[in-house]
Amino acid sequence: MERKLDLSRLTDEEAKHVWEVIQRDFNLRKKEEERLGELKTKIEKEDTKRELLGCQSNVSDSLCIRCLQPFKFLVNSKRQCLDCHLYTCKSCSRYNKKEHGWVCDNCRMTR
Repeated sequence: MERKLDLSRLTDEEAKHVWEVIQRDFNLRKKEEERLGELKTKIEKEDTKRELLGCQSNVSDSLCIRCLQPFKFLVNSKRQCLDCHLYTCKSCSRYNKKEHGWVCDNCRMTR
């Protein structure tokens, strides 16, 4: 369903302004598509990394699944993600007040 824009009743200045708005919208949509594509790629890479590291219980229990920093009792304690149930550090996860628990950054991006 393609509609044509009739600018014949507008002055040249008005038509130029409308055209500039359309061009700006087109450019913004293109940038947004690129941003979403990059985000999708980043999420897919994180999922692959999580799958590989999550299978090794000794790694996933002692290191953050995202940044691979070791867990320490007071300094860098581990938090289990509500969605994927893997362990992350405080800097790689956020507290969800509604669900009263931690969600890793990757799962938060996919929500």
